[in-house]
Amino acid sequence: MENQKQAPITLGATDGPNLSVMGGNYRILASGKETGGAFATIEMTVRPGGGPGPHAHADFQESFYVIEGEVEVKSEAGTYIATKGAFINIPMGGIVHCFKNKSDKVAKLLCQVVPAGLEEMFLELGKPVAIGEFLPPPPMGDPETLKRMVATIEKYGQKVYPPDYLDKPTQS
Repeated sequence: MENQKQAPITLGATDGPNLSVMGGNYRILASGKETGGAFATIEMTVRPGGGPGPHAHADFQESFYVIEGEVEVKSEAGTYIATKGAFINIPMGGIVHCFKNKSDKVAKLLCQVVPAGLEEMFLELGKPVAIGEFLPPPPMGDPETLKRMVATIEKYGQKVYPPDYLDKPTQS
């Protein structure tokens, strides 16, 4: 039997699903469907003040490479300011972490998730947008919206924490 070789996956600069997720834009470059579930790669464009709140995912390793701009990365282990060219790796195990763009310029990150799966959460939570188009984050004050979002997030193996969780001197 002849070995079937897969063709490379190629995307242009604006190709692939581009989604508004929590006020940022996430463009799926490679999904688990294309990698046999091995990994997913996502380009994240984060506007000033944007970024996910404290969360954890025990069964995923997540890494970020800062393409442009800077973000403040917080975890239970401390705080790191990641600037252009920086690399951050969140290992499997469930450490609580978050990042915020605290600058006045857009930040762009390349995110890789191993194994794939979190991109499916972004596809479910996000709304399709044009490249460069930013939608406001969803209203977090509405209990029904919040309940639906948390249920979706938990469905994909994530746990969310209060916004100030990593500001406290000690976590439980």
